Amino acid sequence: MRVSVLITLKPGVLDAEGRQLERALRELGYDQLAEVRTGKVIELDIDANDADHARQLAREMCEKLLANPVIEQYEIRV
Repeated sequence: MRVSVLITLKPGVLDAEGRQLERALRELGYDQLAEVRTGKVIELDIDANDADHARQLAREMCEKLLANPVIEQYEIRV
């Protein structure tokens, strides 16, 4: 079962890469830009019986390794 995990920094955590991209986009003329936040997508192919089980396994993986729960949040899509 294909699972996508979107990991982003929690609100209030400084996103240096996002700030650099925001600055560069403004220099390219995109003045209407309010804010840029970066993140990462991790694609998992999980051998699971159903979507709930796949989601549970992905959540465990995020808590143990994939995401830093102190500064990051994640969203799981099955």
